[in-house]
Amino acid sequence: MGELRVSAWKAHGHDRLYVNRPDGTAIAWFDRKTGHIEIKVPELREAALEALTPHLTRPSTASPSAAASAAPSPVPVPPPQYDLARVAPGSSLLPQVKKHSPGLFGRVLAWSLRRPTPADSWRRGRAGELIVGRELKRLSRHGWYSLHSIMISPTQDIDHLLIGPAGVFTINTKNHSGMDVWVGNDMVKINHGESHPYVRKSRSEAARVARILERGCGYPVVVKPLLVFVKPARLDKASSLTGVRALCERDLAAFGPLSGVLRPEQVEHIYAVARDRRNWPDALQG
Repeated sequence: MGELRVSAWKAHGHDRLYVNRPDGTAIAWFDRKTGHIEIKVPELREAALEALTPHLTRPSTASPSAAASAAPSPVPVPPPQYDLARVAPGSSLLPQVKKHSPGLFGRVLAWSLRRPTPADSWRRGRAGELIVGRELKRLSRHGWYSLHSIMISPTQDIDHLLIGPAGVFTINTKNHSGMDVWVGNDMVKINHGESHPYVRKSRSEAARVARILERGCGYPVVVKPLLVFVKPARLDKASSLTGVRALCERDLAAFGPLSGVLRPEQVEHIYAVARDRRNWPDALQG
C-alpha cells in the first residue's frame, strides 16, 4: 500500500487535509473548519485516522478562521470521586483477591500442603499490574500520562491506558513470570499449553476505548493495543501477528522518547477526558 501522505487543500471556501496514497488516490479528508472527517476507503479507516491524528482539533463554535487553528477546548479536572488519576494499578483486582482468599486455617493448610489457593492467580495478576504501573510512571518525565483499572463494563476493565506524544495505547497486562510465552495472531500459549484469547481481547479493548474517547473528545482518537507480559522466561511472536504489539514490561521504557503523533495540547485534552470516570460506560456501577 505504501505510506499514506497528508496534504493541505484550500479552495472555494474549503480548508481540508487530504490523506492520499503515494499515487495520489484520496483515502480520506478532514475539514479543518468543521472537524468533519470523510473516509473514502473504509478498509483503510484506521490507517487514515492514524495519519490525520497529529492534525486533528476539536471543532469550535468560533469563526471559521479561529476554528481552523484552535487547540482542543480545555476540560476541567473532575471532582475527586470521579478522577481516575487517583486509581492505583491493580485496584480492580483487589475485590477478587479478598473474595477468593481463604481464612487463616485455609491459608495454613494450603501452605503446609504447598497447594495454591483460589486467590493466588488474582494476586499474581495484581502484582503484574503493579510492576507495569511502575514502568509507566517512569514515562511521565517524557510527557506521558497513564491511567489504571478503568472499568468499561460491570465485568471488564482496562488494565492501563497510556497517553502521550506517540499516541494512545491500551495495555493488557499478563503476569506469566518465568514461563515461555508464544503470541500468535489470535491467541497466546503459555509453556506450549492451552490457548488464551489475549490477542483478540486486546484488539477489542482498544476498539472500544477508541469509540469512548471519540465520543468524549469530539474527534476520532486512534487507540493501539499493547499486550504486556511481566518477566517471561521467553517471548516469541508469530510473524503473522498484526494489530497488537506484544512486549515485555521492561520494553515500555522505549516509549519515553517517542513522539510525532500527538501535540502537547492534544495529549492534555485526551488525558483530561480519559481521567473523568463519568466518560466511561458502566464505570459508576458498583
